[in-house]
Amino acid sequence: MEKTMRAVVTHGIHDYRLEQVPVLQPGPGELLVQVEACGICAGDLKAFMGGERFWGGSEFAPYVEPPCIPGHEFIGRVAQVGAGYDGPFQVGDRVTSEQIVPCGTCAYCKRGLYWMCEPHNVYGFKHYLNGGFAEYMIFPRQARVFAVPEQMALEDALLIEPFACAMHGVDRARIEKGDVVVISGAGTLGLGMIPYARRFAPAKIIALDLKEERLALARRQGADLALNPAQDDVSAQVMALSQGCGCDVYIEVAGHPQSVLQGLQLIRKKGRFVEFSVFGEKTTCDWSLIGDAKELDLYGSSLSPECFPKTIAGIADGSLPTAGVVTHILQLEDFEEAFRIAAQGGIKVALRP
Repeated sequence: MEKTMRAVVTHGIHDYRLEQVPVLQPGPGELLVQVEACGICAGDLKAFMGGERFWGGSEFAPYVEPPCIPGHEFIGRVAQVGAGYDGPFQVGDRVTSEQIVPCGTCAYCKRGLYWMCEPHNVYGFKHYLNGGFAEYMIFPRQARVFAVPEQMALEDALLIEPFACAMHGVDRARIEKGDVVVISGAGTLGLGMIPYARRFAPAKIIALDLKEERLALARRQGADLALNPAQDDVSAQVMALSQGCGCDVYIEVAGHPQSVLQGLQLIRKKGRFVEFSVFGEKTTCDWSLIGDAKELDLYGSSLSPECFPKTIAGIADGSLPTAGVVTHILQLEDFEEAFRIAAQGGIKVALRP
């Protein structure tokens, strides 16, 4: 076993460095995992760019605690098991883990809401919980670990974590048969939401994005309409499909303030608005639209509780299609280029050690 490894290390905003760091040894009940690849999340990108949500500000305490190794969308193989490990995995098994490692003792964990765990330890943001932009990483004893099928292509396996998040966001929307559903943002999350939302028999699924290549993928994923708000009269088309009322469900995954405001206009009275984005800037709106004018149901969505097994099965059997969603896989030493591609519109960009 190597004593050191290559890893991308966060030191500060725009200050990420490729370094040679020690390979940690697994403690009691832990797994040492050799990373196969790790995707770049929008959250990773916004942390790199200095988003207040990650580095603290007037409303947020700092979430990133450097030095740390980013990355929470990883696939790997068990390289070593710690003393006393009594789980189902052994050396050589292909595995992944949910992005959060719940403490098991806080009030949320005790209520079964482990994804809302008070310490909220997500891989890649804390110096004591390093992520997958490295050759090796540790899965702690409390990690929620799942087997990844050997025959699953890497490009497919890389979508387990984001598609599991997409599944949770759709579940929060409580889509009903005959609903008109708008999904704003045809990045990885939006593209994962479209085929899963189809399972609930909506009348129409309308995908929105500003990039034509993403809209083309949205159509391939099963969207009935794929519209560009900068070119198409989205409001007119949504109203035409909904007897002039507006969409029943609006799921916001673009992460842009204008997408939020657009949704509040497009959604019908008594509609359901789901927010699943990390924003780089603050968003303001007329809250009377939410209350007095429309009496909307607002749902936040975070992470992917209980969704990994269903997502792995859906990717494996093809019911959650993945073709074309992973657009770039670069080597670890090319992380700066990978971040640049992700910032300029690459859909799912990943790093491979």
